[in-house]
Amino acid sequence: MEKKKAIFQLESKGRSLIFALSIVSIVAYLLLSFGHFGRIHNIAIEDFPLIFLMVIGGIPITFQIIIKMFKGDLGADALAVIAIITAAYLGSYLACSLIIFMLASGQVLENYALARASAVLRLLAQRMPSKAHLKQGSDIVDIEVSHINIGDVLVLYPHEICPVDSIVIEGHGGMDESYLTGEPYLVTKAPGVMALSGAINGESMLLLHAQRRPQDSRYAKIMKVMEESEQHRPHLRRLGDQLGALFAPFALIIAAATWYLSGDPLRFLSVLVIATPCPLLIAIPITLISAISLAAKTGIIIKDPLVLERLPTCRTAIFDKTGTLTYGQASLVDIFTFEGFDRDEILQLTASLERYSKHPLAKAILTAAEASNLSLFEATVVSEKPGHGLTGQIQNHKVHITHRKKLLQTHPQHANVLPHLKPGMECIILIDDQMAAVMQFRDTLRAEGHSFISHLKPIHHFEKVMVVSGDRPEEVEYLAKQLDIKETYSSQTPEQKLALVRAETVKAPTLFMGDGINDAPALTAATVGLAVGQHETVTAEAAGAVILENTLSKVDALLHISTCMRRIALQSALGGMLLSGLGMAFAAAGFIGPVAGALLQEVIDVLAILNALRLTWKTTLPIHIKNT
Repeated sequence: MEKKKAIFQLESKGRSLIFALSIVSIVAYLLLSFGHFGRIHNIAIEDFPLIFLMVIGGIPITFQIIIKMFKGDLGADALAVIAIITAAYLGSYLACSLIIFMLASGQVLENYALARASAVLRLLAQRMPSKAHLKQGSDIVDIEVSHINIGDVLVLYPHEICPVDSIVIEGHGGMDESYLTGEPYLVTKAPGVMALSGAINGESMLLLHAQRRPQDSRYAKIMKVMEESEQHRPHLRRLGDQLGALFAPFALIIAAATWYLSGDPLRFLSVLVIATPCPLLIAIPITLISAISLAAKTGIIIKDPLVLERLPTCRTAIFDKTGTLTYGQASLVDIFTFEGFDRDEILQLTASLERYSKHPLAKAILTAAEASNLSLFEATVVSEKPGHGLTGQIQNHKVHITHRKKLLQTHPQHANVLPHLKPGMECIILIDDQMAAVMQFRDTLRAEGHSFISHLKPIHHFEKVMVVSGDRPEEVEYLAKQLDIKETYSSQTPEQKLALVRAETVKAPTLFMGDGINDAPALTAATVGLAVGQHETVTAEAAGAVILENTLSKVDALLHISTCMRRIALQSALGGMLLSGLGMAFAAAGFIGPVAGALLQEVIDVLAILNALRLTWKTTLPIHIKNT
């Protein structure tokens, strides 16, 4: 990899020198043309700078292209070799020099465009801190960020950038995560809240507990985009090569036919000059890297650039349920109270006890109490024995939180008074050993879920939307009904998910989205696999792209980015070929000479590159989904 990079850099420097030399030589030719300096060995004095350029610049470029041709890379550059040789043979030194200038400038423009398109990624690397403040007892020691270990206690001063994904353990303030998430406001930080690497701290000092190593943190994953994209040869670039391979013989046939019919070799040269080099070979990779950069800025890691080409062609969307279409967290949806008990009082007492518990449902109860603006009481004699539930003494009441199975084992007489078991989860509340309430929970649908699903067909042209989940049938059907999804598959094992995705991919290109280890096989089998969130490394490795923010709005953003990229790439490639074709026609008719043709092709190349850079300049994407 390093050897390839060194060779690329050397070639780039060589082309830059040839580009500079071609400018100097052409300017010298124009200046000398105003005088009458005579000839040496039948060669005009003003032609010598051009001949010097042909030897110093033309020969190396010609050999580079010939080597590529012998390796099977036959494209529009092959036309350049023929054009250079023809121009030199016919004594059209200025046309030959302009072709050399055009090839060298095309490389320089491409390097500039690639650098411009990759600016976001370079900026990410440059802004990451190199030092961190490690707290050791009462001392604070500066260490290299690379030396941070999980569990280290770090001090983050005001306005500093968070070095690793951490949990706040002391301090209150706000952090700017807009560079990572796109959200244009400060995110409140307090003990227990996650602080993302790359986020900018506000006015307060925070004490952090490192949760990941620097190389595993979110910021590091974004910075890996460039390296990963360089290691993949994207399909769109291969498509550009194929189009170039088709265009080159077409141009040669037109040029040869022009020479045969007109008998004028200068027309042959003019046609080749306008056809060389084809802008699609420059524009398509620039468009691709622009899209990767925009995705990284949006909070999306493109692991395989093929994702950007394939996404707009997908016609079947297959979603996992938990953590993808839902938040993957329980929410309190109903409280069934028994006679003599008040709903808010039950919730207040239960939440007062649950704040001492680590049970998955505790957070849902506390969230519900907070939403109802209920103050919490102090609890005493708190006990949580495995399998027995949670008990405690609150406001002179004995509160016991348990589950149906345990209750019926110890108090079978309550079987007739319990409400029917509903889909989801539940807990039963006893106060002073009396049945007080049954709380029911569900995994909550994402706020933007209905809007996202409903616009997949009209906006992104998906023809089928499916839910494939390992969850129970009643849970999957409940979700599908809310989202108006007709086709569902529940209680699916990873093997069954894999088989189903393979079967659907045979029928039409598929998009599969999931966030768990059990989704990994299906992610690899789909035409495009998207991993949501950072919960499972296995899932992220299997997916072609990773949506870092656990939100469907980022998935929508990726769909729009891929659509824009494909449209702009085709516009640049086909538009450049069309303009070149028109120019070739005028050259074949004798209206454009070799020199004018070289200048015209340079304009076409610049237009194609500017069009390819449009994604880099894009700051907003169409918004079609909303929270409900």
